[in-house]
Amino acid sequence: MGFFDKLKKITTNLFSTFTEADEAFFEELEETLILADMGVETATEAVERLRETVRREKLQDQEAVRAALRRVLVELLDAGTTELNVSTTPSVMLFIGVNGVGKTTSIGKVARLLKQGGKRVLLCAADTFRAAAADQLEIWAERAGCEIVRQHEGADPGAVLFDALQAARARGVDVVLCDTAGRLHNKQNLMAELAKLSKIIDRECPGAARETLLVLDATTGQNGLVQARTFKETAGLTGIVLTKLDGTAKGGIAVAIARELGVPVKLAGVGEGIDDLKPFDAEAYAEAII
Repeated sequence: MGFFDKLKKITTNLFSTFTEADEAFFEELEETLILADMGVETATEAVERLRETVRREKLQDQEAVRAALRRVLVELLDAGTTELNVSTTPSVMLFIGVNGVGKTTSIGKVARLLKQGGKRVLLCAADTFRAAAADQLEIWAERAGCEIVRQHEGADPGAVLFDALQAARARGVDVVLCDTAGRLHNKQNLMAELAKLSKIIDRECPGAARETLLVLDATTGQNGLVQARTFKETAGLTGIVLTKLDGTAKGGIAVAIARELGVPVKLAGVGEGIDDLKPFDAEAYAEAII
């Protein structure tokens, strides 16, 4: 299944039995959205907004109700710009997240995306705690046709980032993509290390455009929301990269994150290939569901 097809299938089945926008319909819709990983609070708000729109505009026609639900979902997904900020040379992106979510893979795919947009990209292997992290990132650098800065296992992540920023300025690189250690979201040293990396960026590239992107596995459902909430508190997120939306994930977590945390989903992973990370499009997302 492709982009949001799982969620699309679930919701389409609901509308295939639609007769009228009565209380039974709203109750079934709310249950469907909860099962689609939207979470209780977000699903309840979506249904309440739709109920109010249906009442106010006196909607009963199936197509009119579907269009109204589409508008509600787009509104809930509006948590700021979904564009990646690469407005300076160099711009810097920090990728954070727990191990196993597809963080290193996502960096390689973002590199590819930026390269296709004409940017010169440098990868920074600042996850020096996991033995295979730098090797994996180097493979993705080759696939994307990008340069990489790395050091030995156990090296100071700040030193690797320092070298990468020096290299970026010397070589006229447009964007530096920095991998970081995939610590569990409740570890206290996460904030200290990210603060250190942030200071290095401020010192070496003052005024550089910055992104702090949390990579989340969409298949974790509501646990992903818990992770995102904690990382936002410690790291000041600018966006979310939602991976594995082509598998068993139902995709509704995107709405919950945008609505509850005010953090936009900027990229969505829809497959294993290097070109399978796409800019997130709220209109397309809502359209796919409806």
